Amino acid sequence: MTRIMISAGEASGDVHAGALARAIFKLDPQAEVYGMGGDNLRQAGGEVVFDIKDHGVMGFVEVVKKLPSILKLRNDFRQLMQERRPDCLVVIDYPDFNMRIAAIAKEMGIPIVSFISPSAWAWRKGRAKKVAALVNKVAAIFPFEYDVYKEAGADTEFVGHPLVDIVHPTLPKEEAVKLAGKKVGHHLVLLLPGSRFKEIETMLPPMLQAAKLIKRSDPSVDFIMPRAATIPPSLLQGHMDAQGMQVRIVEGNIYDVMSVADVALATSGTVTLEAALCGLPSVICYQTAYLLGLILRAVLSIKCIGLPNIVAGTPILPELLQEQMTPQNMAREVLRFLEPEEASRIRRELLQIKKRLGEPGAVERVARLTLKLAGDKK
Repeated sequence: MTRIMISAGEASGDVHAGALARAIFKLDPQAEVYGMGGDNLRQAGGEVVFDIKDHGVMGFVEVVKKLPSILKLRNDFRQLMQERRPDCLVVIDYPDFNMRIAAIAKEMGIPIVSFISPSAWAWRKGRAKKVAALVNKVAAIFPFEYDVYKEAGADTEFVGHPLVDIVHPTLPKEEAVKLAGKKVGHHLVLLLPGSRFKEIETMLPPMLQAAKLIKRSDPSVDFIMPRAATIPPSLLQGHMDAQGMQVRIVEGNIYDVMSVADVALATSGTVTLEAALCGLPSVICYQTAYLLGLILRAVLSIKCIGLPNIVAGTPILPELLQEQMTPQNMAREVLRFLEPEEASRIRRELLQIKKRLGEPGAVERVARLTLKLAGDKK
């Protein structure tokens, strides 16, 4: 029996973990897939030994607070590897933690695939060499990522972006409209504050304030917000109560909701690319501590931070960063995208993004190279 261990530390990584597990089982129904993930990995048939609900962290202060549990988790991973001896480890995103797990696996002679690798093309390019020294294979999801890791000496394969396979509505449009609660003659704005506690605390209050301004300007605009599995409903409700703005919460079927929404107000991250693939225009937002923001501006080697803009090679979507991320600016950009001419223009530009992300089948290609590595070990 082939044993594949997966480490995905947050909600976006869990989506890829679930898709990869399904592809592995399709190629090898007898395979055993286990490790860290969440509901997506579990629903795909993988064994969730460590649940992301208990371990997702973001930011220096949060890491310091949870350092004892992070160290324990690393030791628990080591013990699991010793007990169950995986034939291959796949690390998905969550770079700072996953590279430490990869180092443990390398010590044990376990082959490693890096899938959704550290963004060395954006900042800290030296990380590419560190990854190259640790892993057996980098499954590159962007053409520019392939170039960076190849130059760093990694055994790299361009597999294309998995979201091309994953992102698509599953419900008929009428059912999606009903699920989202979209009313005839009303616009629907999707709030996407993030999947981590720190993101919710930082991003949701100004998003709700922006929603109030938008509603004041156009009462026919309604709002909806998905709840990530990592976020308890009480946290979202607490912020809505504090801001005096109630928003409809939906569970699951995020791509169906994206397919019928008109605009998204989104925290920068993978979700903005998911929205783009659904043809949904986004106002991309991000805010962090002032000092950290200064440092990031100094070290970033790219002009844009939004993935759709990076893939397009030009800023087709607005980015409101740091001090620019005010409720007033957010409301203004959302209302601009609700204008029919502007909405049509931006949706045409979003169609080009999918073409740049490679052919369908990325997840199956990752599954094949993972099983090959596992087989070579045997």
